[in-house]
Amino acid sequence: MIHVLLVDDDALTLELHRTYLERLEGFQVVAECTGARAAVSAILGQPPAEGIDLVLLDMTMPDGTGLDVLRHVRARAADVDVIAVTGVRDAEIVRQMVGLGVAQYLVKPFPFAVFRDRLEQYRTYRDRARETSGPATQAEIDAMLGALRPSAPVPLPKGLSAETLERVTAGVRESTALSAAEAAAALGMSRVAARRYLEHLADAGRVIRSPRYGTPGRPETEYRWQP
Repeated sequence: MIHVLLVDDDALTLELHRTYLERLEGFQVVAECTGARAAVSAILGQPPAEGIDLVLLDMTMPDGTGLDVLRHVRARAADVDVIAVTGVRDAEIVRQMVGLGVAQYLVKPFPFAVFRDRLEQYRTYRDRARETSGPATQAEIDAMLGALRPSAPVPLPKGLSAETLERVTAGVRESTALSAAEAAAALGMSRVAARRYLEHLADAGRVIRSPRYGTPGRPETEYRWQP
């Protein structure tokens, strides 16, 4: 289980991120802070047996910044991973956070699908790091670091929108399997449009096509999320 500290000065944002994490396997919120000083105390004051593995760290708080928090904990050699979750887009801030070892930099606002993907990438990174012992090969190192890099988006064909693609993607991920007709009914779109989005995801390797038998006539194609 990955123990998570949430740091944000907005109560609604804390609640939202807690709700998001509750929908993911392998993560547990163990503490929440609304300020920079409290965050430093929580990170440095946890006994090892109940330690914090990951901090979701906001950048702007009344008593300090995420940079302040990260500088303090790195100066004390705290063994904790950090994902910046913030509305700050300043390139110099991003550079400094990367220099201090953030695993991810996630810009608000974002949908659950983006949050889930970044957290799953982080979990994969931890799994690969745990499975690698002793001197690592170059391939093992590349696999660990590569797990934290978001996959490059596939260019959308003409007529497809990123917003609708995200809705279709979420629909497939949250179901066991969907046909184009089922996706259309669930998402309020035409069957032809739903099929175009599903076929794009299949061509991109994000979903698996398979025939669905047991219905009259030709087998219907169903789409399953590619883990």
